[in-house]
Amino acid sequence: MSPQFSYADLLPIGKDKTKYRNIGKAGVSVIKLGDREFLQVEPEALTLLSETAIHDISHYLRAEHLQQLANILKDPEASPNDRFVALDLLKNANIAAGGILPMCQDTGTALVMGKRGQYVLTTAKDEVAIAQGIYNAYTNLNLRYSQMAPTTTWDEKNTGNNLPAQIEIFADSNHQDEYSFMFIAKGGGSANKSFLYQETKSVLNPASFMKWLEEKLRSIGTAACPPYHLAIVIGGLSAEHNVKTAKLASTKYLDSLPTSGDAATGHGFRDLELEERVLELTRTLGIGAQFGGKYFCHDVRIVRLPRHGASLPISIAVSCSADRQAKAKITKDGIFLEELERDPAHFLPDTTDEHLDDNVVKIDLNQPMDVVRAELSKHPVKTRVSLTGTIVVARDLAHARIKESLDAGHELPQYLKDYAVYYAGPAKTPTGYASGSFGPTTAGRMDSYVEQFQAAGGSFVMLAKGNRSKAVTDACKTHRGFYLGSIGGPAARLAQDCIKKVEVLDFEDLGMEAIWKIDVVDFPAFIVVDDKGNDFFAETTKMVSIGRKPEV
Repeated sequence: MSPQFSYADLLPIGKDKTKYRNIGKAGVSVIKLGDREFLQVEPEALTLLSETAIHDISHYLRAEHLQQLANILKDPEASPNDRFVALDLLKNANIAAGGILPMCQDTGTALVMGKRGQYVLTTAKDEVAIAQGIYNAYTNLNLRYSQMAPTTTWDEKNTGNNLPAQIEIFADSNHQDEYSFMFIAKGGGSANKSFLYQETKSVLNPASFMKWLEEKLRSIGTAACPPYHLAIVIGGLSAEHNVKTAKLASTKYLDSLPTSGDAATGHGFRDLELEERVLELTRTLGIGAQFGGKYFCHDVRIVRLPRHGASLPISIAVSCSADRQAKAKITKDGIFLEELERDPAHFLPDTTDEHLDDNVVKIDLNQPMDVVRAELSKHPVKTRVSLTGTIVVARDLAHARIKESLDAGHELPQYLKDYAVYYAGPAKTPTGYASGSFGPTTAGRMDSYVEQFQAAGGSFVMLAKGNRSKAVTDACKTHRGFYLGSIGGPAARLAQDCIKKVEVLDFEDLGMEAIWKIDVVDFPAFIVVDDKGNDFFAETTKMVSIGRKPEV
């Protein structure tokens, strides 16, 4: 005899407790057809909502996220590096909240999920109206264009407006007269740290899972700008179902899921006890908020899903320090967008930089490169430095073009021999500012160039975010080079306080990926890889693996 039929949504989300603000009612009306009322939404309402949402998530954060940063400063167990990063991120949030400089230079891919109730009518193609709002935001604000359109399988060109966006619209039978949304701006750093693993039942026990997870968490590293909001999803009826659930969990969209399972329906649920265990694990890794300490993660969300008996997909996703998302909805009462924190100043403590200074070493970059390297060589990895002087900026496309030139028998450009190189790409420069938001990009993407460039006499001092491969450590030991870790996240603060002049130096046709020359003052960084073969992240991993607590 077959079991009795029963049904539950795979992700039975509970009551929405989000605080919203009303941004208008234009384009929203109620019409009557027969004996039933319908919510009618015109394209202008969708365009207004999406444009406003992209603006808000580029400049404002949730109050809960800001409170978590403030809590790090109050925690006596936090390392000095944890506190320094947290304070810098809070300063950055205050600058971004001014509405001019976005909180991160990588203003992301726009992702929109819509759920339309069956009694909601629209008068045009919804995706077009939503894309129009995204276009308006990216072209009118000081945001960066990051989307590359393929012209052939091998060639591509920047679209110049940050479209296309990922827009997905679903039917919603739970809220029949409401159109609800989740807007996300996902930068390349955190997007690249979403992982899908196909495992077996052998992982489904506490001891095996925690051992497996520790290895995977270490592989995430710091390139996506921790402290993270970490999401882990176990199971799923397909690989794509699993990964999409992880993305939503990282945004807190699934926080109201049930906290226990149901053998009859198999619906998904959160495992709160395991979330606490994993959070504790992250605090023992030694990685901390980028440069050693306790705060690798703010919090953890773990969702357990049903699965086919022969499949066990597990995904890991993070939302980074630019924790950019907002819920929204359209009802008969108007257009509503999640209320983000517009005045983050009250999260800043009375603590000043002087209270946090811990042997900060000032480095004058306007000295000959040999002198700069000799000064850096005096200090161990994880030393905090303050950089002043001239830096050249080069990232993926510029590195590739320089490599092509080297391979063709040409000399390395003199500017890579004379100056430290910063892996970054700016957002648009607002009127009256020297620079747009200009934070670091992920260092690891440039790892394959380091040995060749250093052997050619340049790229001896590199500045970016995240950990690097052993090949980079070996090259630095051989050629007396250094990798300095910049704080991932505070792009607006760097633009306002540290970058005083920006000019294009080479490859202007590459847009934001051109070679730039910038003048900086008191630019914060840490020595991560030195000229003796020491790598902070590798040493941290080694100490933990043999049972020693890392020094922070």
